This record gives sequence, C-alpha cells and structure tokens, in this order.
Amino acid sequence: MSKERIIPLIVAAALFMENMDSTVIATSLPAIAADIGTSPLTLKLAITSYLLALAVFIPASGWTADRFGARRVFSIAIAVFMAGSIGCAVSGSVNDFVIARVVQGIGGAMMTPVGRLVLLRSIDKSALVNAMTWVTVPALIGPVIGPPLGGFITTYFSWHWIFLINIPIGLLGIFLALRYIDPIRSEHREPFDFYGMVLAGLGVGGIAFGLSVAGLNLLPWPLVVGLIAVGVASMTLYVIHGRKTSSPVLDFGLLRLPTLYACVTGGFLFRIGIGALPFLLPLLMQIGFGLSPFQSGLVTFASAAGSMGMKTLAPRILRTFGFRNVMVINAIISAFLLAACALFTIATPLLLIMIILVVGGFFRSLQFTAINTLAYAEVDPARMSRATTLVSVNQQLAISTGVAVGAFSVETTMWMRHATELSAADFGPAFVVVAAVSALSSYYFFRMPADAGHEISGRRMVVISDPTRDSEAEETAASETASVRDQKLG
Repeated sequence: MSKERIIPLIVAAALFMENMDSTVIATSLPAIAADIGTSPLTLKLAITSYLLALAVFIPASGWTADRFGARRVFSIAIAVFMAGSIGCAVSGSVNDFVIARVVQGIGGAMMTPVGRLVLLRSIDKSALVNAMTWVTVPALIGPVIGPPLGGFITTYFSWHWIFLINIPIGLLGIFLALRYIDPIRSEHREPFDFYGMVLAGLGVGGIAFGLSVAGLNLLPWPLVVGLIAVGVASMTLYVIHGRKTSSPVLDFGLLRLPTLYACVTGGFLFRIGIGALPFLLPLLMQIGFGLSPFQSGLVTFASAAGSMGMKTLAPRILRTFGFRNVMVINAIISAFLLAACALFTIATPLLLIMIILVVGGFFRSLQFTAINTLAYAEVDPARMSRATTLVSVNQQLAISTGVAVGAFSVETTMWMRHATELSAADFGPAFVVVAAVSALSSYYFFRMPADAGHEISGRRMVVISDPTRDSEAEETAASETASVRDQKLG
C-alpha cells in the first residue's frame, strides 16, 4: 500500500478512536455511575473534564511537534490516550474516572492537530484532497456511531469494553506510525511561549468549557457566564501578547492568508450547525419521538453512511468545479438539509428521515474535506505546525458553540411556549437557527480568489481567447518590432 494511502489511514484510525470515545460515553453514563456508586449527573464531570483538558492543551501541540518531532509526539499521544482509556476501565470512584478522562483529553489534544501535521508533512499537496477524505470521515462518523455503540456494548457486554476497545486500535496505530511515518522534524526551533500558553489555555478552555456545560445544564448559569467571561478576557490578553512575541502558540498572523482566513471564519460558522446536530438529533429522536438510545443511534447513523459515500467523489468534484464554487454552493445545500430536520415529526416515515440524513451527510462531508484541505494551501512548511494548532482550536470552539447555540435555541422555544417539559415541537426552531448560521459561511467562501486551491485540486484556470484583442496585440507587437528595426538601421 502506498504512503498516500497508509498514512491517512493511520491518522484516520487515531482520530476515529478519539471522536468515537468522546461521544460513546454519553449513553453509558447511568451504568457507569451505578457501578462506581455515584449519580449520572455527577458523572457528567467526566465529559466536561475531557473537553476542558482537550481545549487547554491543544495550543501547545504545534510547538511540541516541532520540538520533539511529529511522529514521536503523535505516537506518544496515542499511548497517553490509551493509558487514559485503561484508567477509565479500572476506575472505582468518581475521582479516578475524572482523572482518567483528563489524561485522555491530554492525549486527544495532541492526536488531532499533530495527526494532521503528520499528514501535511508526509503527503504532497497534489494528493492532499484524497488523503483528507480519509481523515474527514472519522470526524463525522465518530459522533454518530458513538451513542448506539455505547448503548450496545453496555447492554450486551459491559461498559468497561467501551474503553478497552481503544487498546488494540491504539497499539496498531503506534506500530504503523513508527513503521511508515518518516521522522520529520522542523528545522525552525523556537522558544516555548509559556506566558502565551497559559493565556491561550485559559482562553480556549474557559470559552469551550463554558459553552459545553451550557449545553449540558450541568452548572448554574452565572457560573457558566463567568467561565466564558474569563475565557474571553484571557483570550483578549493573549491577542495583545501575541502581537509582541516572535513565537506565538496561536499565530493569528496566519489569518492574513486569504484561504486560511476563509476556512477559519467560514469553517467556524459552518461547524456551528454541524456541532449542534449530534446534540439535537438524538434528543429529538429519544425525547420527542420516544425511541430508545440504540434505535436513535441506528437512525442517526444514516448521516455517517452519507459521509462514507462522499469519500471517492470529493476529489473529482473539487477538481471539476474548484474549491470556491463547491464551498459556496455546498454550504447553502448543507444548511438547507440541516434545516429540513425541523420538519421531522413523529408521523414522518423513518425511511424519509434516513434519506435526508444520508444526503445531508454526503454534502457535509464534502464541505469538511474542502475546508480541512484548503486551509493549508498557502501555508509555508515552517508555519505548518502553527496552522494545524490554530485550525484545531477553531474547530473545538466551533463545536462547543454549536452545542450552546442549539441548547439555547431549544430553551428559548420552551420559554416562548411556556412549556415545562421538552417535546418534539421545541427542536424545529433550533434546527432552523443553526442552519441559518451555517449558511452564512458561504459569504466568506465567496470572497476567496476564484483560483483558490487549484494547485491542490488539480483544476486549472481556463483562459478564453478574444480574437479582437489578439489581432490588436499582434499589430502592436509588429509596430514595436518595426520601430526597433528602424532605430537600429538609423
């Protein structure tokens, strides 16, 4: 198997393990809580502690990869994630479980951005679209397959296996990484910006953690607002600090690149809708329609099937139509299909729901492939690690924002209806709101240059010849030649 295929599969396996694990725990919380002697509400700290560790340590990933080598850090990150998984499986108390989830979060914070960095430094840009399709699919499948898989394992086996299944995947990933990934190190060694890391960690952690717990209704609203405020204040101080340092952990100067700017800003808006979907759809299916977690997971898995169907078509579509055209139109199509979920009622045939989810998954996966690939089109190798860190932080904040926007929209609808219990009627406006936000991303994609990403997609600009201009140019060239000849003869 060629390097262009095996390396994306190695990175994809690690990202699938992380994305699935972050959601598989949701349906198993009651069983885990009963086993270790606590309440499911208290055990939700396990979810939020993982998200917090993930957000805090992502900013350090780029420098760590440059300093110790991307292959080494990627392999160690998988090992740390596995250690956290084993810790979760053998936990006997809430404290043990939360600590193990924090360890998992630290490993996950390095796996995602460093995995992308490994891919970008190992694969030629001309083959990047094909490679990114393999890496994009796990990010879409993991959150969808996680809940039903967690319910199935907990029901028919034991919740411990939710974490232990990571071990063989991780061991295989480490073995393949050490064998097939070249030990490439950055030639540009930079000092570690400790002060910037603290500010960025507090900023990203406060905002992401605050938005995430807002969607879970785990903490009082004043405390949630306080967390977000601390995060915003810390991030503001970091922006001021980042302008004065030559080696920032989050390099906002990269946003001067038109394609990266469009993928960060437009991608943030687009991901708000996608981040809300795994939160809203299972609730609608279970609370609104009365399906079991396992049945709900089987229905929502349809979007993952659409994502897998896109894998072979994305390179051809981008090569035929170009990044900008595809991303502008596809953002609107994806938002429309997301808004279509607002029309789901208990009388809607499940087959129709699944068809809409399959088609929606196809277009969402196409958009993710385009965003994740084009973001690095103009980034020079020396700053590639900074770019992967910036993009990963942006993604984490977007997903947390999507959950918060979706939850706030549902609660606002309940307040306007004076409802005391959640029902299917409360979800429709939330789908419309997050779809509208996602559709706004098309504006930023439209502002990109017409030839954005042509080097990566393989598309070339077609120059249409104008006969009138051609003849005028020939006459001008002929007169200039004659003038030069006359001057020489004179």
